[in-house]
Amino acid sequence: MSSSHGRQSTPSSAPEVNPPASLTIGELAHRAGVTTSTLRYYEELGLLPQPARISGQRRYPESAARLVGAILLYRDAGFTLAEQKTLMASDKSASGEWSRLARRKLAELDEQIATAQAARDAIRHGLNCPHEDITQCPNFNAGITARLAGQPLSRSHQLHGPRLPLQS
Repeated sequence: MSSSHGRQSTPSSAPEVNPPASLTIGELAHRAGVTTSTLRYYEELGLLPQPARISGQRRYPESAARLVGAILLYRDAGFTLAEQKTLMASDKSASGEWSRLARRKLAELDEQIATAQAARDAIRHGLNCPHEDITQCPNFNAGITARLAGQPLSRSHQLHGPRLPLQS
């Protein structure tokens, strides 16, 4: 009996069977600018499909780089990973889920922008305030009162007192 246990031998000149243009996890991580643990986490969450394995190594198709790029773009636009999973799981032809999430995200971003602008205005006011001690400023004290009444900075700063002109 042969020691090959019924396997056919292949000549060494035969081409290896590999999936077309696959990337290792390290190659994909390098191309996308993320860590390998990030890619494994995306897989765990279902954002990135489980790749084929060759000799135990993950092998991603070239298209996985674009998918990771989309995940990063969604992240940069403020979508959470859970929101991204919802977007990716929804029917690709139906834009209803995308529109709903996008409108909600725009509202969140508008609020964040308003909060940041109010914070910037309040700090500028503090820098330009004629009171040496900011706690003596009527606008500052009105802002404290409004804040204690439950108004966020974006509302409390807008509601109280004339703004001092900014000095260059």
